[in-house]
Amino acid sequence: YLDSEDSGKPIYIYINSPGGSVLAGMALYDTMQHIKSPVVTINVGLAGSMASFLLASGEKGKRIALPHSRIMIHQAMGGAQGQAEDIKVEATQILQIQNSIVRLYAKMTGQPEETIEKDLMRDNFMSAEEAKEYGLIDQIIQLNDATDLPSRTGAQAGEAPKG
Repeated sequence: YLDSEDSGKPIYIYINSPGGSVLAGMALYDTMQHIKSPVVTINVGLAGSMASFLLASGEKGKRIALPHSRIMIHQAMGGAQGQAEDIKVEATQILQIQNSIVRLYAKMTGQPEETIEKDLMRDNFMSAEEAKEYGLIDQIIQLNDATDLPSRTGAQAGEAPKG
């Protein structure tokens, strides 16, 4: 819908999340890649697990974090119960998802896949500065310095509020 309204207008996603469902996150990732509008991602607190993946999935150059925000990456998690064959199928699925996530993180960050695999082995917390060095984000900003973000009044940066 947003893409059809004005495909040149950026879409801003503010993130403060410990993460969530891998499948739901991958659906959001696919949507972000499909639309024509540039997607600006902004970490305002914690971007953990799948939320860190979505943060890094924003438009290159427009992946932003506030100075005291944190980013956490780790391998895909899942669970299974049932008969042995059911568990085997679920394990195969989670490994396929993990391989896809490794490839995509490598593409988004510029890190080698081997580095990503190693760094995802455990919960890996980063400061905004460390995440920038790693390639998960592009900028660290103070909100009052953010000339390209919409203001609380809805006015565009540099415009006086209407009314």
